[in-house]
Amino acid sequence: MLSLALPKGSLEEQTYKLFDAANLKLSRPERGYNPTIDDPRVAKVKILRPQEIPVYVTSGDFDLGISGYDWVTESKADVVEIAELPYAKTGTGTVKMVLAVSDTSSIHCARDIAPGSRITTEFPSITRSYFEQLGIPVEIFFSYGATEAKVPDFMDALVDLTETGSTLRLNGLRIIETILESTTRLFANRASWENPDKRKAMEEIRTLLLGAIEARGRVLLIMNTPAECLDAVIAELPAMKRPTISQLHGLSGYSLTTVADKSSVNILIPRLKAAGAEDILELPINKIVR
Repeated sequence: MLSLALPKGSLEEQTYKLFDAANLKLSRPERGYNPTIDDPRVAKVKILRPQEIPVYVTSGDFDLGISGYDWVTESKADVVEIAELPYAKTGTGTVKMVLAVSDTSSIHCARDIAPGSRITTEFPSITRSYFEQLGIPVEIFFSYGATEAKVPDFMDALVDLTETGSTLRLNGLRIIETILESTTRLFANRASWENPDKRKAMEEIRTLLLGAIEARGRVLLIMNTPAECLDAVIAELPAMKRPTISQLHGLSGYSLTTVADKSSVNILIPRLKAAGAEDILELPINKIVR
């Protein structure tokens, strides 16, 4: 039975949605930090700040955790990464840790930062290592939030996370370097990963979560086609590999099954019909397990 730490804050909503899509539905306790999950493999779930989760998984307080690669790196956590889960606050995507300065600054790259400059960040360890590699001594000030508000009034630059850069731009800031790119990760305590029973349960949960991510934005298309139209319909079909084709019982036609991107299906279906497809069904997909 596993103990699982899930992130509070910007990743929380998307994490709940992912677990729901994987049929690992989490309860939502009002103002609570202890959701339950109706799955025999998971005994305990706790909602925690993503900054803390890699540390608690390293120490063995939890078998399994989800947090960003940025926090795993910042905390120097000794964990086993078992999956990349490419989602962020606004859905699928990557966040960037960037170095930014005021729009009015004459600084255009990290090497322009003067020795002794004041840098504000929630990631002091990563920031310190970055400037040490550049050979530039700087003063690093831990930020408890509202990091954008501190530049340029009493800080020279900041290191922070962004998905689009829009918040930085709205606050009169300009990105000059990307320090690292981060995605959400599923990781395990090392001792738990070496336990055969726990490892099997973790691998099964990983399969379900990755299957739900793989299915996002995809639909299943099923259709019939007369034999004389088969090649024309196949020419229009997308497929992960090749469409599945079965001959219709007692008829000269065929049934075809394929997976398509939902974003393009409204263009695809009329083309399939024009090529000779009939009885076209569009069905949602919950998981794709490769």
